[in-house]
Amino acid sequence: MRIALIGCGAIGTALLELVREDTGLTVAAIVVPDAATAQAVAARLAPAAQVLPDVPLQGIDLVVEAAGHAAIAQHVLPALARGVPAIVASVGALSAPGLLELLEAAARQGKTQVQLIAGAIGAIDALAAARIGGLDTVRYTGRKPPQAWQGTPAEQGRDLAALTAESVIFEGSAREAATLYPKNANVAATVSLAGLGLDRTQVRLIADPAVTENVHQVEAAGAFGRFELTMRNQPLAANPKTSALTVFSAVRALRARVAPLVI
Repeated sequence: MRIALIGCGAIGTALLELVREDTGLTVAAIVVPDAATAQAVAARLAPAAQVLPDVPLQGIDLVVEAAGHAAIAQHVLPALARGVPAIVASVGALSAPGLLELLEAAARQGKTQVQLIAGAIGAIDALAAARIGGLDTVRYTGRKPPQAWQGTPAEQGRDLAALTAESVIFEGSAREAATLYPKNANVAATVSLAGLGLDRTQVRLIADPAVTENVHQVEAAGAFGRFELTMRNQPLAANPKTSALTVFSAVRALRARVAPLVI
């Protein structure tokens, strides 16, 4: 399977490191705006890959997005329309009005499929199954160290470095959370798309100096019963806003495309 990887930042580089020995997968292209930023990584981890500004029009079996929200409109939508399937990591981007519908329309046009990975959260399969029987409430709480919220609206009106107790930095819908905290709230968007939707999923985001991990909690109730899930994820070393499990989730999705048995 010949892959075009969109993005070569912390997530993309970690993904390349994990799949470099996979015989069923070949990274044929790394798509970045500036080739110079990815040449060294490509030479070390994917020497067969071309570093390009756009997804090649031919010779690609799968597109993997790991570049952030803008890459979906710029690269994923055209690839889907041409019939190339895609895996999307920046699920929070789908909080933008109309983008989810555009993604579905492009996949239909190309008679293919786009997969949204679970990323840093678990039980997405259970939540999606529970939706079939009827969900009443879904609530997501994200708790991270203060430094993970640097460069976000959480800095307005508070000194993150000086926090001595937990501080709720956001409470509202998943759509609002993903819009305000696009680099932190992919989990909120993923939970909402599997369950009650972006506008009915409740979200709380917390800066907590007492934690060193990214802590994700999902609570759901409905006709199926109820469940509570808490995950304590180690942050990605190169980017504390992202859980390392996000990379593992993307690699799992890639390997599932070529594995003879998938669970």
